[in-house]
Amino acid sequence: MSTTSAVQKILVVDDDREIVRLVRAYLEKEHYQVFIAYDGQTALHMVRHERPNLIVLDLMLPDRDGWDITRTIRNDSSLHSIPIIMLTARIEDSEKIIGLELGADDYVTKPFNPREMVARVRSVLRRTQNGDKMEKDTILQCGSLIMDVGRREVIVDTHSIELTVTEFELLRALMEHPGYAMTRADLIERSLGYDYESVERSLDSHIKNLRKKIEPDPRHPTYIQTLYGVGYRLVGP
Repeated sequence: MSTTSAVQKILVVDDDREIVRLVRAYLEKEHYQVFIAYDGQTALHMVRHERPNLIVLDLMLPDRDGWDITRTIRNDSSLHSIPIIMLTARIEDSEKIIGLELGADDYVTKPFNPREMVARVRSVLRRTQNGDKMEKDTILQCGSLIMDVGRREVIVDTHSIELTVTEFELLRALMEHPGYAMTRADLIERSLGYDYESVERSLDSHIKNLRKKIEPDPRHPTYIQTLYGVGYRLVGP
């Protein structure tokens, strides 16, 4: 069953019709409303017109690859917050990292168990809704870095910044425990909710994205410190 009473919309994008049929069947069994696209251009059209709650996006498509589509969505202020789970047959970590650094929230490698796909969808959607479950006036602050949890808004030096669902939840976990060393396992449990494949490199990619968005100089972080061999810590300037 989906996590809210309202029917949630999932867009599945893959040129392999058998995979689309399988994923659609399992998601519909869990009462999601599923839209499908077999190429990138159609996918972007459906994203703009259907506004899905989440996108399952194949990396390799006949016209525009998943990286290009992810980049387009993340650069559109009206679409940037839609979660993306990247679906890829490639096994090289470097290519998965590219997708994460472009703003994908998660990835699943082919071949996959469709039940795992449903679990990933449910987990990402749950993170999307975390803000709704917290008090509307919950404000977290560290220096000039401010997070309004209820509004799911982050401000740095009076400038509002746009974060993906995963970036927001990672930053929230750090801001809820300022000054404390958080292991990678801590961050995974508090923000992602399940074990990540290739966890360390995936987490590091999301942290790298966060630094690009909130740090005055990402090469010399002011807020998010790396604790080598341990994890990360959020500190004030």
